[in-house]
Amino acid sequence: MTSARYARHLLLPEVGAAGQRRLAASRVVVMGAGGLGAPVLSYLAAAGVGELTLVDDDTVDLTNLQRQVLFATDDIGRPKAEVAAERLAALNPDVRLSPRRERITEESVAGLVAGADLVVDGTDNFATRYLVNDACVLAGVPLVWASILRFDAQVAVWWAGHGPCYRCVFPRPPEAGQVPSCAEGGVLGALAGTVGAVQATEALKLLMDVGDPLVGRLLVHDALRQTWDAVPVRRDPGCAVCGDAPTIRAPRTEQVTCAVAADDVPTVSAQEVSALLRDDAVRVVDVRGEAERSIAAIAGSEAVPLEAFRDGSAFALLADDERPLVLVCKSGGRSAEAVRLLLAGTGRAARSLDGGVLAWARDVDPAVPTY
Repeated sequence: MTSARYARHLLLPEVGAAGQRRLAASRVVVMGAGGLGAPVLSYLAAAGVGELTLVDDDTVDLTNLQRQVLFATDDIGRPKAEVAAERLAALNPDVRLSPRRERITEESVAGLVAGADLVVDGTDNFATRYLVNDACVLAGVPLVWASILRFDAQVAVWWAGHGPCYRCVFPRPPEAGQVPSCAEGGVLGALAGTVGAVQATEALKLLMDVGDPLVGRLLVHDALRQTWDAVPVRRDPGCAVCGDAPTIRAPRTEQVTCAVAADDVPTVSAQEVSALLRDDAVRVVDVRGEAERSIAAIAGSEAVPLEAFRDGSAFALLADDERPLVLVCKSGGRSAEAVRLLLAGTGRAARSLDGGVLAWARDVDPAVPTY
């Protein structure tokens, strides 16, 4: 341990040489090297955490670069875990890095958590959050968790035996379609840095056993109003994994979808829609919001947002044209919901563009941006 590198830590009475040695002896697993993982990994490596395992099976995409600050334009297409390990090794050669390019599953998560002093959750989907929580509860490991969307964030430390776990406060995932993903709703890039830094701070406090960690408190942040609120949360005695009579004995996958399933909705391919549009033989209606349409849209389509299907106001707008209807969203989930709502509300059939605007960009017009 080079004392000059950590001089500003050593000057802190709460840290000192003893605290820095604790960091050097620690092993932390960071799930996800994306928007939250990038600042978490950077600050933990800079702080001198002895071993960092970074788990991410994804590759760098252009849309990541607005917030995932470990990566650069030249990294597009490369594995995130590999690139992140290179950057962190250059930042601090003291740290032992273990990049794991693998998906977090029921079969893998317990092994990933085993032997860790602490886990940081930087993932962006509900199914993985439940898996990571279950593995940490069963291993007795504290979990530093956060979630961000648009301008809002939540942060907490879930630690069974000391306070609630994730399932205590969120016993089940939201219904399909209730919560948009960051790819649908967007996220302020700097918010990921703000919240990831809070996660890193909580991790360091736990590793050095200093201060008052966010156990039993849910920190809620509104970046637009620049407010922070701490909401008390409690252990649920009926929790399925850490309660008095647990029913979950191994990490369990929750069946979660980001959008309403489209299995029973008629679809049409991008190539078919393209041919119909040339003959003016179809009406293409885009159910996304204005912000998404400003990024990418199909020429000749019109905008009727999904909210208008949900409240019924779309039905009259679509009644003045007898051409076949094709409904469009980013990838097909929201347009499938709109097809169902239209049929239930009016009896009129429509089809969903299979794969949405992403399929259109891939199969018909590569000039249309993807996001």
